[in-house]
Amino acid sequence: MIRVVLPFHLRTLAHVDGEVALTITGQVTTQAILDALETSYPMLCGTMRDHVTHQRRPFLRFFACGEDLSHDPPDAPLPQAIINGAEPFMIIGAIAGG
Repeated sequence: MIRVVLPFHLRTLAHVDGEVALTITGQVTTQAILDALETSYPMLCGTMRDHVTHQRRPFLRFFACGEDLSHDPPDAPLPQAIINGAEPFMIIGAIAGG
């Protein structure tokens, strides 16, 4: 099971509390996680990435094992700790302002 931590506003939209557990067949990548999230929670479609280009939304960041993966290729394999469920894949709402 892949563990995913969503920001509060996406947890509210998806009607979930706490971490989300996903089963992913094949290679575990950021793209695979987002595909699985959008399949399991269709109300999240378009909230994390653009409907057409599938580019990450500007104010969301992706973290795994303490590393910012936001600018990594979406089809890059994720660390083993994410794959075996030891660490969660985190989607964080970025904070902007001055």
